Amino acid sequence: MNALAQLGMVSELPSDNQISSAPFSSDDDRKDYFVEKDGMKFAGTHLLVDLWDAHNLDDPDKIDRTLCEAAVTAGATILHSHFHHFTPNGGVSGVVVLAESHISIHTWPERNFAAVDIFMCGACDPHLAIPVMQRLFQAGRIEVDEQRRGRVAL
Repeated sequence: MNALAQLGMVSELPSDNQISSAPFSSDDDRKDYFVEKDGMKFAGTHLLVDLWDAHNLDDPDKIDRTLCEAAVTAGATILHSHFHHFTPNGGVSGVVVLAESHISIHTWPERNFAAVDIFMCGACDPHLAIPVMQRLFQAGRIEVDEQRRGRVAL
């Protein structure tokens, strides 16, 4: 048993979109979780989200619950999460590890700023996570940069 399982931080529900009932007999039998969209094939969508004039940036429990809700709303499977509360400024750094990748956050309450990374593969839509986060953070301005990671030629 790994250390995360001992802490109760590992999901007991495996992702249905990444399970095969048959053992792999060769590389040809493996399911490809790359995404095909707009004539492009890639590993997943990586959003860099900057939240400016944001609130509630110093409560690791609320941030954990919100990012977990955001992950589920986007269609992802949560494996575990971990958050750290810094002093004296109260910033929070943390990650929700997903079967489909991750959501991470770093907050600067003294600047009313948070930097969020959302990387998801498969059928997940990371854009659906943003409105969930906005409910907690009430950002005055949101900047989103999207990257398609692992692009391959079709």
